[in-house]
Amino acid sequence: MKILLFLKGGEQNVTAIGQELAMEQSAVSHQLKLLREAAVVRSRRDGKTIYYSLDDHHVLDILDLTLAHIQHS
Repeated sequence: MKILLFLKGGEQNVTAIGQELAMEQSAVSHQLKLLREAAVVRSRRDGKTIYYSLDDHHVLDILDLTLAHIQHS
């Protein structure tokens, strides 16, 4: 969930995500792989760097609904 919330602000690479969330790069990469396989995030390569973002506006909509539900509970 933390990765998705961070990606809500725009695309990021593994290093930036790890630094922001105080996670090891290997843990971030593993979670991103699972999210990518589930079509929650997408990736694009720019040279040696891979950038990740939310897959489409539906993911953002679901994330916003989930957060709203949590806040009202």
